[in-house]
Amino acid sequence: MTTVSNEPTFRESVDLMVDRAICVMGLDEGTSSAIKACNSVLQVQFPVKIRGKIEVFTGWRATHSTHRLPSKGGIRFAPYASQDEVEALASLMTYKCAIVDVPFGGSKGALLIDPSQYERDEMEMITRRFAHELIRKGVLSPSTNVPAPDVGTGQREMAWIADTYKHLHPEDINYIACVTGKPLHHGGIHGRVEATGRGVQYAIREFFRHPEDVKSANMEGSLYGKTCVIQGLGNVGYHASKFLSEEDGVIITAVIERDGALINDEGINIEDLYHHIIEHGSITNFPGATLEENGAAVLEKECDILIPAALESQITLENADRIQAKLIIEAANGPITYGADEILNKKGIIIIPDAYANAGGVTVSYFEWIRNISHIRMGRMQKRHDETHGAHIAAMLEELTGTTVSDSLKKSVAHGADELDLVRSGLDDTMRTAYQQIRETLIENEKITDLRTASYVTSITKIARSYLDIGIY
Repeated sequence: MTTVSNEPTFRESVDLMVDRAICVMGLDEGTSSAIKACNSVLQVQFPVKIRGKIEVFTGWRATHSTHRLPSKGGIRFAPYASQDEVEALASLMTYKCAIVDVPFGGSKGALLIDPSQYERDEMEMITRRFAHELIRKGVLSPSTNVPAPDVGTGQREMAWIADTYKHLHPEDINYIACVTGKPLHHGGIHGRVEATGRGVQYAIREFFRHPEDVKSANMEGSLYGKTCVIQGLGNVGYHASKFLSEEDGVIITAVIERDGALINDEGINIEDLYHHIIEHGSITNFPGATLEENGAAVLEKECDILIPAALESQITLENADRIQAKLIIEAANGPITYGADEILNKKGIIIIPDAYANAGGVTVSYFEWIRNISHIRMGRMQKRHDETHGAHIAAMLEELTGTTVSDSLKKSVAHGADELDLVRSGLDDTMRTAYQQIRETLIENEKITDLRTASYVTSITKIARSYLDIGIY
């Protein structure tokens, strides 16, 4: 985790942002404390024999809230993982789920490890051993605590964890729902890999559907032709920038990575760059842009939209005053520190906050979890019915008008929604509805001046209602 001198820790930063919202709400101290408190943190240490030597690994699973079950949150494998970071991410998950009306509590996990230092078989042993510890201690199951991929993990690790749970609990018919983000042939769902990046796209689209909001960011018109700088071309950054450039006409003028930044004011082809990185392991020598070795400085490049999609604490007290973007959308968790957030707000830079912006992942994880516990693929029962119904409509139009409907129109009318169609539709509706709720909160409360505070007020209002309805014991 990135640490910044003279600034709060990641966990403290999240709490300060929440306190700002609670102050606006006037929520009583007892309920506020109950909402903010992290319910539990489990730390495990376990040995694994690697290359003839015993290595001891440390991992965590924080459960911030169980006001809804199961608690939900990713597991990251990183050499910088810490308990503070895990607790901060768990609390963010609680607020995130409430914002987008996903009925989960918030949780998060991490293993202190550098995955690049181990072979595939070694990573499998370590992952299964970590899963075994979490399962034995009751913090991993389809009904109470459901992990998902995060930094350093993916479909592969989720498949190993699910298989470990299956062998420990063969009597649980819902075992496949113990994690989300699995491979398709192991209970995964279409659209999960792209979900967080796709959610970022849908969030920006919804922002641009409100001309007053666009004007508040000193812009006008549609997304088409807007310039964008993106930091981090991992899973989230890649999909967000790919969809925005290919489908919405956004011009990606810079891409910031660990080994520098690429700049091309005419636009960088994201797909070409992505394949270049896969082939060469680096952004260097990419023919479609100029390399700037000081990548962090490119965060300050003038642009319409800045998308930090890497790690937390990237925009801090040190560089916030030099940021020139008109709109920042936090695709990563916590990329802006509390102090930097205040500076950017005073400068009039609009921030679409992480607790809303990157909620696409947990939204589609919810769809996957529902798919798993219902034991049926989405669209299986109605797809062919819809196709037949559409074909009948096309035939009726031909009969009534005496003309022939084109094959392309027939195909469009008769198309039955498959799982990917339904996932994207559900995600789009979720991101649009959530933004509208946040916007309504902002408009109705004159004390709120920014989208982050409006997001937390929206979230905390829902959580507080849940606590008050069921009682606190």
